Amino acid sequence: MSTREASGAEEPVIESRDQLVAPMQQGEKPVSAWRIGTEHEKLVYCRNSFKAPSYDEKGGIRDILMALREFGWEPVKEGGKVIAMRGDDGTVSLEPAGQLELSGAPLENLHETCAETGRHLAQVKQVGEKLGVGFLGLGMWPDKTRAELPVMPKGRYEIMMRHMPRVGTLGLDMMLRTCTIQVNLDYSSEADMAQKFRTGLALQPLATALFANSPFTEGKPNGFLSYRSHIWSDTDPHRTGMLPFVFEDGFGYEAYVDYMLDVPMYFVFRDGKYIDAAGMSFRDFLEGKLPALLGEKPRESDWWDHLSTAFPEVRLKSFLEMRGADGGPWNRICALPAFWVGLLYDQGALDAAWDLVKNWTMEEREALRDAVPKLGLDAPIPGGGTLRNIAGEVMAIARQGLAARGRLNSAGDNETGFLEPLEEIVKSGKVPAQVLLDRFGGDWDGDIKRVYDLSF
Repeated sequence: MSTREASGAEEPVIESRDQLVAPMQQGEKPVSAWRIGTEHEKLVYCRNSFKAPSYDEKGGIRDILMALREFGWEPVKEGGKVIAMRGDDGTVSLEPAGQLELSGAPLENLHETCAETGRHLAQVKQVGEKLGVGFLGLGMWPDKTRAELPVMPKGRYEIMMRHMPRVGTLGLDMMLRTCTIQVNLDYSSEADMAQKFRTGLALQPLATALFANSPFTEGKPNGFLSYRSHIWSDTDPHRTGMLPFVFEDGFGYEAYVDYMLDVPMYFVFRDGKYIDAAGMSFRDFLEGKLPALLGEKPRESDWWDHLSTAFPEVRLKSFLEMRGADGGPWNRICALPAFWVGLLYDQGALDAAWDLVKNWTMEEREALRDAVPKLGLDAPIPGGGTLRNIAGEVMAIARQGLAARGRLNSAGDNETGFLEPLEEIVKSGKVPAQVLLDRFGGDWDGDIKRVYDLSF
């Protein structure tokens, strides 16, 4: 989630619906200006005890953030506490239980994206060696209860943690125990956004399957391949899911604005502090009737904040966010943007990908999304067969899309090599979680601590 630093009374107040549509419209860019923004979270643990470090303890999350100053990062504070670091490679921030996230800079090609990821991981590994902490790429804590995890000092998290149990049973697990990889992508027009949104939503279950990497809860197999994905099914129905309206005729910016106006609020940010508005209506805010701030109308930054508080499988702000993947190791961090850039950034590939899924009904899309957390590539698809039957075809389309882009590195290689980890998964037929389960029942002999051998 985005990191806020200030709010100013001089900001424009929202007076018209045009201001609500503006962020999406402002996201339109010519193809030459399309960029790739990759975000990835990591679990942080103390090497000597495997516990999750708190914010304030020696060698804890605050010390990790501040140690990044050695590499040119500058602190961002909230309430006097460092909550993020800003630098040329984007923002390093902390998630609710101290999961460490890099929100990468918008970059022109996947070679730059993977170099950025490599720099970041090398930096945090160096910091970790000094402070005695390690970093693990999984979709969920494999062995921690909620009670064993710390909570970070960010105002929005306090509000969200109070609200989550009111609307679902797994929201606190989402906040405290999960990690993801996501990629942020551009569009050239409203029609281009709509085609990418629809294709991305329909194929998000395949991404979830290929990246499924959360099969353990509190030290034991949980019956899922992506428990992180399952968690979203009972987090908050008002702000999650597959968004049926996206597939309706005429879908565009206005329809997404209407959806967001129906998503209940979490907070309002004023004078460096978060005001609890959980469950309240942004429509009331527009009329100056928000109970938490009576008589005041929203500023443009309030709408930007609100856009960041919906959690569907694909999210629209001034770019599209692909949100279906579990956290994972270095090569799969690079593979997720490769997958989506290959499918969505070449028109021929985008058309071919949409042709594969455009005739699925909404009920079939929902059924596939619901089946994937447990079944992975064995989830049944509309028309018969399983995801496994189309995975190779989708990967071939992505490869063709990357080849057509023709973005070369200094050695003359294009971007298709970043797909290889996913192509190996399709070839083997085993998603990452299945490999972990095999090891848990095999050479790990049921010892979940062996998972820490896979640290960065």
